[in-house]
Amino acid sequence: MKIKSQEWIKVEEITEGIRGISSVHAVFITVMSLHFVFLSDLFSDQRLAGFITFRSSPLSTFTLGVSVGYFIADLTMILWLYPSLGGLEYVLHHSLSGIAVAYSMFSGEGQLYTFMILISEITTPEINIRWYLDTGGMKRSIVYLINGVVIFFLWLVARIVLFGYVFDHIYLHYSQVVQMHIFGYLLVMVVPSVLAIMNLMWFGKILKGLKKQLAKRQ
Repeated sequence: MKIKSQEWIKVEEITEGIRGISSVHAVFITVMSLHFVFLSDLFSDQRLAGFITFRSSPLSTFTLGVSVGYFIADLTMILWLYPSLGGLEYVLHHSLSGIAVAYSMFSGEGQLYTFMILISEITTPEINIRWYLDTGGMKRSIVYLINGVVIFFLWLVARIVLFGYVFDHIYLHYSQVVQMHIFGYLLVMVVPSVLAIMNLMWFGKILKGLKKQLAKRQ
């Protein structure tokens, strides 16, 4: 029993470190993704520099490289400590994300859509904060409730509404998307769809949990 307790403490310490790193990555990739999608003219329709699906820059490629490194490291830890850090859905999520980001980085294709999807990483720090509150025995605190509300709205915007924007953009620029190599084309069509379904499933759990919390407060 003592050995099991020590092993659990070890896993918890590793998990704490991993979540800290994932939060740093999330902040970095969210800021950079917002820059490339909404502020930079790299992927602007007004810029006459070829199809947007083939545009890239040294900075955009470097940024994706950082993200590839993170997904590989995080997936390795998930598999090593499986299922302590997450079940099959996390393995699927990180595998799809890692493959898509890596392809976009090495080929230079579809970087705009990759950055659009990566904006959803904005929800990661809040999820990690929830874990810290949970392990710290603060499930009944007002901070825990506020965290749940923040996660709900951020998830709604960054993982539901945003994906609708992505699909709309793909539809409007389909003539350019179809020019991509077959593997890149399949990634653009399949990965956002699978992730959107997973996001909806997780959103259902978030909504259920928030309702449960609010009911306890009444």
